[in-house]
Amino acid sequence: MPNRKTVTPIEVETRTVVDTATAAFHLNRQPQTLRVWACYEDGPIRPIRVNGRLAWPVAAIRSLLGCAPASNDNHFKHRV
Repeated sequence: MPNRKTVTPIEVETRTVVDTATAAFHLNRQPQTLRVWACYEDGPIRPIRVNGRLAWPVAAIRSLLGCAPASNDNHFKHRV
């Protein structure tokens, strides 16, 4: 799991998606919790599956946390 020194704050994150460990860090959950959300498709946000890996939309994480949207959040707006 990433530590606080290596994680970009969600407010300034420039990537459109992040990996499960990073998403879990921002949401203050264990990575396995996010994997369960993806498996049962019953969590507050849903990942994008890329070649069997989970990619979590930063726009959805920002929305869930109540952060202001960034300029690049429109790409995944339909998935939030």
